[in-house]
Amino acid sequence: MIFHLTKYYLPYRYLRFREILTAVLLISILPSIVAQQSSNITHYMFMNMAFNPAIAGSSDGINITALIRQQWIGFKDDRGRNSAPQTLFLTIDSPIKFLHGGISGTVVNDKLDLFNNTQLTLGYAYRTDLGPGEFFGGLQVNFLNSKFDVEKLEPMVPITNLGKSDFILDGSLGLYYKVQDKYYLGLSCTNVLQTRMKKTQVRDKRVYDLTGGYNWVVPSYPAFELQPSAFITTDLAAYSFSISAIVQYNKKYWGGLAYRYQDAASVLVGFTILKSVRVGLSYDASISKMSRYNNGSVEVLLNYCFKIETEKFRKSYKNTRFL
Repeated sequence: MIFHLTKYYLPYRYLRFREILTAVLLISILPSIVAQQSSNITHYMFMNMAFNPAIAGSSDGINITALIRQQWIGFKDDRGRNSAPQTLFLTIDSPIKFLHGGISGTVVNDKLDLFNNTQLTLGYAYRTDLGPGEFFGGLQVNFLNSKFDVEKLEPMVPITNLGKSDFILDGSLGLYYKVQDKYYLGLSCTNVLQTRMKKTQVRDKRVYDLTGGYNWVVPSYPAFELQPSAFITTDLAAYSFSISAIVQYNKKYWGGLAYRYQDAASVLVGFTILKSVRVGLSYDASISKMSRYNNGSVEVLLNYCFKIETEKFRKSYKNTRFL
């Protein structure tokens, strides 16, 4: 994100030192908060649809996923106001045979203190057999509505068009390859156009995401599966790297650990009910300097996959592990 605040300040002689320092810190941290938002999803291995349009239709069913994340519990600004980021995801995708692929839709709401962003995406992914697995290529149109609450930046002086909603159109591209029940690889690019908002002078930078995972069935105990995965995101100026390892039992219960470089260590647990409803919970313990100011982060995941019983693609699978 590129954000121009300078022209909205009063002359510096009217500002207290603490307010100047707060403004400087705000300008410095906003790019990293927004550019790396996707990497802050601890359940990234179940939420690939949130950042890669090529995933659409890859689960051979109507797949609906909701995730709520409360980051930095207890984090407050110098006035005692709750400033902790909150994120809500809702994704849906389904294979469409006559389109030779799948379609998807996503709604994301981000509350980042001064910003309240709501994004709607519509996507399509092409699907074809390739070697032992399947290859997907996807594209997505992103509609973003953003509101900047300049009143929280006292004693900065807003101009008339600040604090109002802004709207932009952007896009995403993605590639995805999977060998069912073995491994998957995904590469995507979001904010391809880097569209600038006219009112708030905000521009989301182009972000690249690389993810992959492996599924290993324990030979002597086939009811247990080890599922390591990794996620890398970068805007070519900053980057974030996450790794995780989940142990799944009888395709119904799972638990694991995750680590996000210089940010958090996480614990994940979950279970499947009614054969197609998956519930997950994670807790992140901060390991950065931010640990002094918060009590960690939590996520709640809910996923439902409705299998399509009509004629399917040439290859038909029943495992919904890889979304």
